[in-house]
Amino acid sequence: MFKKTADIKTVRVDEKLKHIAFIMDGNGRWAKNKGLPREAGHKYGALKFQEVIKYCSEIGLKAVTVYAFSTENWKRPENEVKSLMNLFESYIDDCISKVADYNVKIKFIGDMSCFKDSFGDKITRLEEMTANNELILNVAINYGGRAELAAAFNKLIAEGKTNVTEKDISEAIYTAGCPDPDMIVRTGGDLRISNFLLWQSAYAELYFTDTLWPDMSPEVINEAIDNFYKRKRRYGGL
Repeated sequence: MFKKTADIKTVRVDEKLKHIAFIMDGNGRWAKNKGLPREAGHKYGALKFQEVIKYCSEIGLKAVTVYAFSTENWKRPENEVKSLMNLFESYIDDCISKVADYNVKIKFIGDMSCFKDSFGDKITRLEEMTANNELILNVAINYGGRAELAAAFNKLIAEGKTNVTEKDISEAIYTAGCPDPDMIVRTGGDLRISNFLLWQSAYAELYFTDTLWPDMSPEVINEAIDNFYKRKRRYGGL
C-alpha cells in the first residue's frame, strides 16, 4: 500500500496537466526478483493500480489511462493470460459491488468483441454504473494503437466519409471525448511506447522510470509531475 509519510510533499496539478497515461510494465520482473511466479507479479500490480488511481484522483487529475493488456499480450503463456483475465474480472466484480467507493468514470478501450457472455456484460454494466462520475479512467484491454486507428478509419468509411479530417479521427477513436494525455509514464525501464495511444500521444510528454510497476509510489509519480512542469511545451511553436 502507498505509505503517506510526512516527508512526501503535497502535489496538486492544474489545467496544464489534466491527463496521465501509464504503461504498467515490470510485473513479471518484480515477481522474478522475489522468487515468485509471474502471476503473483500481476496480482501485486493490480493492487498497485488501484492505489495509483486513488492517488491520481487525490492530486486533481481529470483523466487517467492505463495499459492493462495489449493485442500482443495474447502471445504470452496460456496460464499467464488466464491469470490476467481472472484479475480483470475480479477487479470488475469488486468495482460493481463497491461502485459507491469508486468515484471514477470507467471506460474500457480496445477491441471488446472478444469479451463475450458474462465478462462482456460486466464491462458494459460497470461503464453504465460509473458514467456520471468525475475522474475518467480508461482501461486499455486487448488494445493496440494501430488496431485502434484501423478501427477508426473503418468506422468512418462505414459512415460514408470520403474525406477524413483530424477531427473526424479524434471523434472515432476509442478515447473520443477524453482529452489527450499530457504525459505518458512508463515503468520498468524500457524506452518505448509499445503501440500505445499512437494518435493521442502526438504531443504528450514522455517519462520513463526504472521503477517496476508493483513498486510504484507517490514519490515516483511526484517526480514525473515535477519533471513535466519543468518542460516547455511548444506544440511546434517557439
